Amino acid sequence: MVLEGREMDGIGYTMQKKAAELERLAEVLVTGEQLRLRLHEAKVIKDRRHHLRTYPNCFVAKELIDWLIEHKEASDRDTAIKIMQKLLDQSIIHHVCDEHREFKDLKLFYRFRKDDGTFPLDSEAKVFMRGQRIYEKLMNTENTLLQTREEEGDVFERTLVASEFIDWLLQEGEISTREEAEQLGRRLLEHGIIQHVTNKHHFVDGPLLFQFRMNFRRRRRLIELLHERSRCIPESHDSPFCLRKQNSEGGNTSFLSVSPTKEIKVVVRRSSMSSSCGSSGYYSSSPTLSSSPPVLCNPKSVLKRQVSPEELQTPGGPFLKKTFTIMGDAVGWGFVVRGSKPCHIQAVDPGGPAAAAGMKVCQFVVSVNGLNVLSQDYRAVSSLILTGPRTIVMEVMEEA
Repeated sequence: MVLEGREMDGIGYTMQKKAAELERLAEVLVTGEQLRLRLHEAKVIKDRRHHLRTYPNCFVAKELIDWLIEHKEASDRDTAIKIMQKLLDQSIIHHVCDEHREFKDLKLFYRFRKDDGTFPLDSEAKVFMRGQRIYEKLMNTENTLLQTREEEGDVFERTLVASEFIDWLLQEGEISTREEAEQLGRRLLEHGIIQHVTNKHHFVDGPLLFQFRMNFRRRRRLIELLHERSRCIPESHDSPFCLRKQNSEGGNTSFLSVSPTKEIKVVVRRSSMSSSCGSSGYYSSSPTLSSSPPVLCNPKSVLKRQVSPEELQTPGGPFLKKTFTIMGDAVGWGFVVRGSKPCHIQAVDPGGPAAAAGMKVCQFVVSVNGLNVLSQDYRAVSSLILTGPRTIVMEVMEEA
């Protein structure tokens, strides 16, 4: 099924709006689950006794706050309390006897609802949890579903053929009929978990290519739970990120993203791989407890002029090729791509992994993990990195 013109525009707008509304829910669910698993591994969650009664799989609030500060998930006890209150408000955790609706820095027992089977699974939460289970199953088993494939002359990594994905869902017992599998695929797409490689098609049982848009394995920072994402700031048409001016009272966590021509002077802070505006990214505005609203600031391109792929590859030309191996940290890789055919490095976090590897602004992106991307735009390059491994190998070209 091919959708064109107004019909596709309408569906695209509806999906974008719905995805923005559900993005926050996804972050809370995934962040909460990652914390639960980490606490089990650290033995912070365990069976505990009080007044001759055993409470299975619970944690002590005061001990958890100590753990959050020790592991630098919170800067102080008040922030740690606010983070856990957010999880309590979203029904991720609760007091073991449901006697306290506030998270208190005391020797009180709390438990993750997933550990006692009381998590309220509404339809939206079910989609995300099912998507996460399918994602992990695909990543943890050897299969030929995720491959590099070509569509409309462009090459995309880690793609799924819709019909083969449905075959796999049936084989794994995830679904009973192809019709139900197709409906599941459509729900995963509408919730921003998967997407068509060129964003032109909805999910149908056929040869179309799709990729996972949401990286469930990315380590979420708990402080992100306190950051209410703005729903009124649209995505820029010429940049994959909304760089926002922040309060300058951020201490050493802020940095200046400055080009050689001094065109950008925007204070931003490194954050997660997910942009605050719903598109994929490598750093964005950071969580902030400030009450001042963020200000949209999409600076102009750092390039003096755009070059073509042919110009970059001309033998004896003025461009040199460099290769970087960048290992992402807990908050991403620390750079912004922008533009199209070819993309370029718009900004680099001086304290991030990309800068440590030698990446600089104004470099043109040639390949990502061995895949040539000279003919792709920033959306395709962003998706390629987000759906790939934590360590990426990038080839770039810069003027000699």
